[in-house]
Amino acid sequence: MNHYPHTTVATIVPQQGRFLMVQEKSGESLVYNQPAGHVEVGEGLIAAAVRETFEETGWQVRVECLIGIYSHVHEENGIHYLRHCFLATPEKQIAMTPPDSDIVQALWLSHDELKAMRNQLRSPLVLQALADHEAGQTYSLDLIK
Repeated sequence: MNHYPHTTVATIVPQQGRFLMVQEKSGESLVYNQPAGHVEVGEGLIAAAVRETFEETGWQVRVECLIGIYSHVHEENGIHYLRHCFLATPEKQIAMTPPDSDIVQALWLSHDELKAMRNQLRSPLVLQALADHEAGQTYSLDLIK
């Protein structure tokens, strides 16, 4: 087993009081998450966030700022994730069906709906990043070199 952290990205994409989310397969379960995924070798964090958002939702987005960097060890598999979460603006829906086959659907949910689904979320980072966003926590993209 690789004991190094997995570098991932996620986007919070708000629109009219709702957030762009995905329902995805996780083993035998269906869970909800922000559009998110692994950074590929040689890929920048912002490019990865834009790519993952499109692949999982069909939406083209513009990354505005960094919300936070989060560290989480998955309880079941022991994998350590280092998640870089960005705020993004939706620009255009290119595909109605998400290109990623692990995604069941892309949908817009409110923060209250997500809190009520706490046990169906991919990780506690989903609500933590939303809370940080709603608290106005943002960092300039100039931090990323």
